[in-house]
Amino acid sequence: MLIGEVSERSGVSARMLRHYDKIGLVRPSERTLGGYRKYSEADIRRLFHVEGLRSLGLELQEIAEVLDDRSFQPSEMVETLIERTRERLARDERLLRRLTRVHAASPDEWSDVLRTIGLLRGLGAEDASARQRLALAHGGDAQQDVLPLVDAALQERDPNPAGALDWALARMGDDAVPPLAEALQARDAEQRRRAVLALQKIGSRRALAALARGFGHPDPFVSGRAALVRARNGQVQVIPALLDLIVEGRDDVEAADVLGALAERRHCEERVVDAIADRLTSSEQSARARLTAALAEVRGPEAAALLEHLTDDGDRRVALTAASLLRSRASQNHENDAQQQ
Repeated sequence: MLIGEVSERSGVSARMLRHYDKIGLVRPSERTLGGYRKYSEADIRRLFHVEGLRSLGLELQEIAEVLDDRSFQPSEMVETLIERTRERLARDERLLRRLTRVHAASPDEWSDVLRTIGLLRGLGAEDASARQRLALAHGGDAQQDVLPLVDAALQERDPNPAGALDWALARMGDDAVPPLAEALQARDAEQRRRAVLALQKIGSRRALAALARGFGHPDPFVSGRAALVRARNGQVQVIPALLDLIVEGRDDVEAADVLGALAERRHCEERVVDAIADRLTSSEQSARARLTAALAEVRGPEAAALLEHLTDDGDRRVALTAASLLRSRASQNHENDAQQQ
């Protein structure tokens, strides 16, 4: 089969066929008396192998190595192509995210576009210290910078620039709250965690309200931090969630402190003590010790009565903690009586 016929049937241009011949990728096995290229059936099969591998994204040199290496495994080639495709998609996603941020800033002038692009390039620098310096130097007064800063904060994994970005967002104030609240629903758990921390850093009423709406979120980190915010606002319905934090050992010290303040603020010491007593009967050893320690933050006779009961607990750690807390209460009561006399 001559080159023209091969080109017509395969869809590969004659120019590309000559190039394949020149680099030794697909060489016709024969020549006519007139010196024209003549392709055998084996040559045609190799050509279709080449085109198939090209369609998967391999370079010509890689195709030559694959076809000439009889020990080469197809699965290895597919794995390489998968990884290469993932890298390309990641680059495309980063580019799309940057373009979206530039567009969302609603630039009116080319100077605004260039400024946003410069900020995006700086926030995407490979050097973590450069990203940190840029975040610290940000003035916090350009509203069009909110989305690039939020996006960078959510993506950042190095603790130093992450802290600087949180500080920059805190300076932006409530302007940064809507995109951070949206990020609480991100698929990536680390991005959700970064959004929570940024909202806590801003600390405004609007920021904390956005975080509080995360109560009941499937992510226990989001829901737990939301429960703490709601408890500080006096919402007694989060008492079970605070006890969950104590039992699980997540933010347990803060949860115990907030639980005590909530009990005193809403005059629900008995309800809190009853809930702790109930958890004590169903929790494992380490959790029972944390629950006992949490009684230190709850005032009133109900808590004292439960501590007295726990001094006889079969778990020595629980019994010793209860006895220590009772002595501390007695000492505090004595000091208070002395001050009143």
